[in-house]
Amino acid sequence: MSSTMQITSAMKMVSAAKLKRAQDAVDKMRPYAGKLQEILSSLSGSLDAADNTFSDEREVKNVVLVAVTSNRGLCGGFNNYIVKETNRLMKEEYSDKNVSIVTVGKKATDAFKKSPNYANQDYLPTDVDDIWNDLTYANANTISEKLMKAYEDKKVDKVVIVYNHSVNVATQIVKAMQFLPIQQEDLDTEAKAPELDYIFEPSKEEIVTELVPKSLKTTFYSILLESFAGEHGARMTAMHKATDNATELNRALKLEYNKARQAAITNEILEIVGGAEALNG
Repeated sequence: MSSTMQITSAMKMVSAAKLKRAQDAVDKMRPYAGKLQEILSSLSGSLDAADNTFSDEREVKNVVLVAVTSNRGLCGGFNNYIVKETNRLMKEEYSDKNVSIVTVGKKATDAFKKSPNYANQDYLPTDVDDIWNDLTYANANTISEKLMKAYEDKKVDKVVIVYNHSVNVATQIVKAMQFLPIQQEDLDTEAKAPELDYIFEPSKEEIVTELVPKSLKTTFYSILLESFAGEHGARMTAMHKATDNATELNRALKLEYNKARQAAITNEILEIVGGAEALNG
């Protein structure tokens, strides 16, 4: 039991270190993503959303659900919640649609690879699960570009990403975010962007054509960073509880062991005393 305590304690410390790096990456991404959203918000009001390919609202027939999990377990219900929510969306909200499930993370792949709806081969790179070993903007782009290309080619009418949003170290909330098509309110910041007098070069239309795909890629990368931070937060919490439980169990087992040992010693003493009295008798 002591060795189990040492293992869980070590895993907790490793996850704490990785969580700090993941949170730092999220914090560094936010100013860039926020400014990009601010510019798009300023532009979107004066442009027709129909001019943007990724805002093209059409009849929804083909839906892609992107389940984002980790590659490893020992992180509580972090992965199971994603699998359950993906199944719920497929069976309830999109039961009348042609649903394809694509997965980012080995735990989701293991859960859905035998499903008839599994479609990683159609929409994602073959080595998609390796992204958690080197989570960078460039590597995330290889996934988001595939999804965007499928939407542009009208192979899919809607893309929804199911992931864990990291609220704090101990809390992750499952979110199902519509990635494509872009909803107009998604181009608006929560607090209305200030009215700024921009000078546009080239035209607004060309800038939006360039910035909208970049914004989608940034959003997708942010989701992966959130999930990565949430994974380590969940694992750190799970290992902390496991260490506490192992400590309590170790204490209880030691108490039982000492009681049994004391009882054995007492019995031996009684047998010796009884034998001595028999010899003297």
